[in-house]
Amino acid sequence: MLTVKAFSFNPVEENTYVLYNEKRGCCIIDPGFYFPEEREKFKRFIEENNLQPILLLNTHCHLDHVFGNKFVHDTWGLPLHIHEKEKQMLDFAPASGQMWQLPFENYEGELIFIKENSTIEIGNDALEVRFTPGHSPGGVCLAIGESAGAVPELFVGDTLFAGSIGRTDLPGGDMTTLLASIRSVLFRFPDDSRVFSGHGPVTTIGEEKRTNPFLTGRQ
Repeated sequence: MLTVKAFSFNPVEENTYVLYNEKRGCCIIDPGFYFPEEREKFKRFIEENNLQPILLLNTHCHLDHVFGNKFVHDTWGLPLHIHEKEKQMLDFAPASGQMWQLPFENYEGELIFIKENSTIEIGNDALEVRFTPGHSPGGVCLAIGESAGAVPELFVGDTLFAGSIGRTDLPGGDMTTLLASIRSVLFRFPDDSRVFSGHGPVTTIGEEKRTNPFLTGRQ
């Protein structure tokens, strides 16, 4: 089973995740470190735990989730995995950074496009890819543990939060599509599935079904 390490980085407190196995191979999801000290903190964690980064992946490509892509690529030589419908978002990210007064150097290396309902292997473990557009055109969620019969852990980007959902007023967002993604994809997982969001604390599918005001009609 994969171990999860979470970091909160950059001015909007984006959650960056590292998933690693007993052989120390690791997957980096949504590297959001922006400041030099954040990059150093992340690199130090990798080195002190003797981890070997083998996969770089974005759940979606809004700027706060892609700040660290270039650093990861330059440091460990990893190509970026995204859904093909996110390339436009990735290309737009530097302009968005200028608008938000957060300039940065974008990743410009090889892109590997991941497909919905595909499987990405990390040693003996697997990430199951689920297509969940709405917050962005090519947003994906990643599930671990499902194929092994364990309680799934879901990495959902900004699709779903504890007590909230992703915003849909950004380019490529659509509320109807987002709600459909949550109800038809995420809510099919068991209620005890843990949800690791792009911002905020960990929650569960069952908790969001019961209490999330955007999904119960109580907002």
